[in-house]
Amino acid sequence: MTSTIEEAGSETGLARIAQSLARWTEKWFPDAYVFALAGVFIVALAAFVNGSSPKAVATAFGDGFWDLTAFTLQMTMVVLTGYVVATSPPVARLIDRLAVMPRSAAGAVSFVALLSMSISFLNWGLSLVFGGLLCRAIARRTDLRVDYRALGAAAFMGLGGVWALGLSSSAAQLQATASSLPPALLKITGVLDFGSTIFTWQSLLMCIILMALTVLIAHLSAPKGEAIKTAELLEVDLDDQPEEVTPRSRPGEWLEYSHILPILAGLLTLAWLLFQLLDKSVLTVVSSLNSYLLVFLVLGLVLQGTPRRFLQAVTLAVPATAGILVQFPLYAAMAAILTKAKGRGGFTVSQHLAEFFTSIGGGGSFAVVIAIYTVVLGIFVPSGGGKWLVEAPYVMQSATDVHMNLGWTVQIYNVAEALPTLINPFFMLPLLAVLKLRARDLVGFTFLQFIFHLPVVLLLVWLLGLTFDYVPPIIPGAP
Repeated sequence: MTSTIEEAGSETGLARIAQSLARWTEKWFPDAYVFALAGVFIVALAAFVNGSSPKAVATAFGDGFWDLTAFTLQMTMVVLTGYVVATSPPVARLIDRLAVMPRSAAGAVSFVALLSMSISFLNWGLSLVFGGLLCRAIARRTDLRVDYRALGAAAFMGLGGVWALGLSSSAAQLQATASSLPPALLKITGVLDFGSTIFTWQSLLMCIILMALTVLIAHLSAPKGEAIKTAELLEVDLDDQPEEVTPRSRPGEWLEYSHILPILAGLLTLAWLLFQLLDKSVLTVVSSLNSYLLVFLVLGLVLQGTPRRFLQAVTLAVPATAGILVQFPLYAAMAAILTKAKGRGGFTVSQHLAEFFTSIGGGGSFAVVIAIYTVVLGIFVPSGGGKWLVEAPYVMQSATDVHMNLGWTVQIYNVAEALPTLINPFFMLPLLAVLKLRARDLVGFTFLQFIFHLPVVLLLVWLLGLTFDYVPPIIPGAP
């Protein structure tokens, strides 16, 4: 049975403008790696203008290039573990059950938006793949006629809306992990656990407000009537039959097809987690990036069922991690040039930038300027949080100078960092691969979200920032 077609409607002029912008960005925006590579030379040029010698710039570049090796691997694992969990058989069955719940086209779009953001709070990589598979499951329904583009855009809201306010936030995870922080940044910020960033009531309230706003916009902007473009009209193949695991061909492969080892690994990880919770505070355990990744990796192994199925899922996930692997070393090099290549008077570019932001003063003006700066820079440098390594030395120094709460400054960056993903399609790529759509099919809807999110975000970082007190940085090992 097919649903009753809703009243005829058409896409608004704003949506048509957004589609035009999408076509322009798809045609003219280069790959994000090109932006990162160009950023290195722009930063190097700034250092030369500041009076740094070629030797100082080249030394900072080479010495700093691998400063973030551990963090690069950790961020790669966020994507990989999310993909492995999302494509496991138990999650696939859950998706099929969830897909039958919406009763209307607009309800389906807002339902996907809500779920994608809720899951993104745990893991943004999981959100992208889970949301994409949920879209496909809903689109296969014969009793519901829903716009496949709007569904896909809703699935992206986990990353475009609140991902950086959740547990897989690159900036928050980095600030909570002393071993991952570059020494120069550690001296400025100290360690900020999730109690200072993600789990403050202000951050949680901001997350709830943005989720509610996103769901409302997704619901109201869902195409109706003749404007609906289904997956069938877009000629998208919705066959999601899982790839069969090749049968065992020799006795030595027995353990590869057995559930024994994944179960034992799951039990061992569970025991480790329980002992961690007994020995340390819950906040300390949750804030640990290594703990987070261990749990998600073993969870993926357990949910996939066998080592062979797990390795097959990992193989499929690896291409989605390529951007992180080649971009993050460039961000490390940029941060090193900014903070280590001294110029005239012994000052670095980072110190000059810190003086500029400090001159703005504290309070709401500082929060708003930092947010706008992050949005603008993020449009051209889509980093998924890695850009924090470039911004943090001077932004956090400025926050210290004007006595802005350091944890809230991280959250200002986080909420603003999510906004450019609604315009620049780079981080849509894993989702687009699942949906089998083009960026231009989604950006019209995500750009509409950006228009509403931007003023709300600026208002929230200003008002909520007024409720914080300044807390000096806590340096590990300091008395």
